[in-house]
Amino acid sequence: MRPDQWARLLGVAILILVAVLLAATGTYVVQPGYRGVEIILGRVSETYKPEGFGLKLPLVSVIHPVSIRQQTAQEVAECYSSDLQQIRVALRVLYRIPEAAVVRLYRDYEGDAFGQLVAPRVHEALKEVVALQNAEQIVKNREQIKVRTLELTRSKVGELVVVEDLVIEDIKLTPELERAIEQKMIQEQEAAKARFVQQRAQIEANTAVIKARGEAESIRIRGEALKENPAYVDLQIVDRWDGQAPLVVGGGSVLMTLSESTRSVGNTNHARAQSVLSTRPR
Repeated sequence: MRPDQWARLLGVAILILVAVLLAATGTYVVQPGYRGVEIILGRVSETYKPEGFGLKLPLVSVIHPVSIRQQTAQEVAECYSSDLQQIRVALRVLYRIPEAAVVRLYRDYEGDAFGQLVAPRVHEALKEVVALQNAEQIVKNREQIKVRTLELTRSKVGELVVVEDLVIEDIKLTPELERAIEQKMIQEQEAAKARFVQQRAQIEANTAVIKARGEAESIRIRGEALKENPAYVDLQIVDRWDGQAPLVVGGGSVLMTLSESTRSVGNTNHARAQSVLSTRPR
């Protein structure tokens, strides 16, 4: 092959290589759930690139993808309670980057929105909330601490990042403080149990008094009824008689039938009536 043919062949190869490089560096693809930030010779473009295929300036332009999906990050914060006890809080932060803030966050916070912006605000807000309560209250009021920390974090971050939620996974105290709180809770449970036993005993005593008063009142009413109408006993005997004549044991081992006892009661009532009539003035 002549030299001029080699030169033409080399020139074609170079043109093909350049075309391939231009094609490769002059296009981009932004994946779903991402937005592209374009950098041209070190300058950040003011508009983001939507997801999909696009063209860009070859060799001088670079597209950096930024996720706009919800993301989760774990953090551990060291705090101090109002009684100067060290508290270690493990939490998860759920956040997302709005597409309108993609370019600004990449330019102002080096592309690390969470580490540069969200995490410091979360730590700051959590320390402010924890400092207002003692260690025991922090353990009991976990949900209140979470809600208040989330509110403060959102106000500090602003609209650049949407903080969806905070999840407090663990609140760790010093071993000495944990033992002290556990002992106090045991004492409170024992005291509550003692109060319950006392209240139950008082209720039972009150019930017994009410029952005794009822029985005494019932006895008094029956006594007054018998006093006003002595024949009431005889009426009860007749009402309860089943037609048979059982033996009745009297004083001195004397046996009487029901008919005999009835005649005896009747004679007694007759004599009482005659006595009453004889005392009436004529």
